[in-house]
Amino acid sequence: MSKERAQWGSKFGFILAAAGSAVGLGNIWKFPYITGENGGGWFVLIYLICIAAVGLPIMIAEIFIGRTARNSPVGAFRTLSTPGSPWLGVGWLGVVTAFVILSYYSVVAGWSMHYVWLSLRGVLAQVPVDQVAGLFSSGDAAHPGLYESPWTNLFWHLLFMAMTIGIVIGGVQHGVERWSRILMPALFLIMLALLVQAALTPGFGQALDFVFGPHTEKLTPASVLEALGHSFFTLSLGMGAMITYGSYLTQEDDLVTTAITVSVLDTLIALMACMVLFPVIFSYGMEPAAGPGLVFVSLPIAFAQMPAGMLWATVFFVLLTFAALTSAISLLEVAVSYFIDERGWARRRATWTCGIAILLAGIPSALSGGTRLFGADVQAATARLGLRGGAGLNWFDTLDYLASNWMLPLGGLGIALFVAWRVGGRAREEGFRAGTRYARLYWGWVWLLRYLVPIGMSVVFLHAIGVINFAASGG
Repeated sequence: MSKERAQWGSKFGFILAAAGSAVGLGNIWKFPYITGENGGGWFVLIYLICIAAVGLPIMIAEIFIGRTARNSPVGAFRTLSTPGSPWLGVGWLGVVTAFVILSYYSVVAGWSMHYVWLSLRGVLAQVPVDQVAGLFSSGDAAHPGLYESPWTNLFWHLLFMAMTIGIVIGGVQHGVERWSRILMPALFLIMLALLVQAALTPGFGQALDFVFGPHTEKLTPASVLEALGHSFFTLSLGMGAMITYGSYLTQEDDLVTTAITVSVLDTLIALMACMVLFPVIFSYGMEPAAGPGLVFVSLPIAFAQMPAGMLWATVFFVLLTFAALTSAISLLEVAVSYFIDERGWARRRATWTCGIAILLAGIPSALSGGTRLFGADVQAATARLGLRGGAGLNWFDTLDYLASNWMLPLGGLGIALFVAWRVGGRAREEGFRAGTRYARLYWGWVWLLRYLVPIGMSVVFLHAIGVINFAASGG
């Protein structure tokens, strides 16, 4: 199997694909809004520390598992443990998590595609400023917003999944890698163009101080846990993606340098996203702590008031769509690789089967906006996106809650414990040191995986499910 297994065409292709998996809605949507909610400043610094101390060690561990076993998550844990070992459950958890996340992630990606369409049609310029928020959630059954329009959500969900299937069916080199080489440079160039535009706005200096100034006013224990949790989620960890992508590497590839490069690119995009969004928000008197509605409610209002606002709105939501697509590719590849490796299916059969299954599983999430279980106003609709509160979750919310608060933390915890305590010390050390100039960091990596990462992931998990309670972030 290992001789026939697909490989990346180049190390650069893998880095772009892995960075594409990591760079997604979490960077351009979630990180800016949690930064706004937690006051910027020290929250950003803590986040950077968490990336280095928690996110990066787990990423190295995931790539190590994939590269060593040269198999999909389930097969990788079977190869590196014993037959019938309970560790196999961690591999299964990764596959199931990727499947679940993509089923509703594609709905959110559809929102960004819908806003590209609205921008191209000039709708944001035509609608009065005080009615722009209603484009997302109006609370009016006669004139529903996007969230309350199940058939519109379903259309974009189907289109986005069709795009994802079309790329993954091409294979590792001719599908995933080829499109990563197109989408990632395009994403970065778009981000640079938006950053230059943001630097010309009156609010750029205020945004710079907000993001990087020494602010602690809204910093709480819950803020620290949010930074820790997001440092893990933003790198696409705990869902089998990095194990799967790592399995297409050769044993000679430097996994440490690769993981560092991907982590740096992911973090850079997240910080650039803040410096694209917050100058616009501050320039037009918007609130940085707008929560999950920052991108789909606050930002369109600001774009509607900007000179050439429709142009920049189009560019921004194209950027958001590209980011969502690069992550979706990796999520589908996790499920596809399982059927190729474990069931011996051809890629075309595996891709169509998994893609259609995920598409069907995502239909309830696409339709759930119309249920209005929280009420129909914008505040309630955007609260659902961040799971603020916990009552009355619809299908979309329930899947998001299970994946974010249960499946991902448990998957990451299992990966850290497996590599730190179950994998043989010699194989682990040789795998880490192979071809890297960072060989001297090996024991530090092992120590983090054995102690700091499990403690951090356990606290994040217990806080997320309500066993441990800290005061919510300020604001």
